[in-house]
Amino acid sequence: MAKVYIVQENPNVNVIGAGRFGDLIPLLPPGRQITLSSDPVKNLLKIKLKNFNDKDFLLAMGDPVAIAIASMVASDINNGKVNMLKWDRENQCYYNVPIDLYQKGESNE
Repeated sequence: MAKVYIVQENPNVNVIGAGRFGDLIPLLPPGRQITLSSDPVKNLLKIKLKNFNDKDFLLAMGDPVAIAIASMVASDINNGKVNMLKWDRENQCYYNVPIDLYQKGESNE
């Protein structure tokens, strides 16, 4: 089954709706901030995301630097491909934003 990796837990935010995309798996505890060194978090995320694949999702929530690191690690593990879940306030639901960093031939012009 697919997994939804929640970058950082927030006890004040209900993410149950993201469960329709897969099993919810928190990566970092609430309140953890990256200050002078990103290495401890980077190393932890490399371990927790080691099986990230095309079926999985990242839910971008928490410290922006942690979100950036998780995105970079997941992309590196999965050949530049990451499915990001984005909250739509108007429709009150999550939707998938697939990212393919190395996709060739597509233009945004």
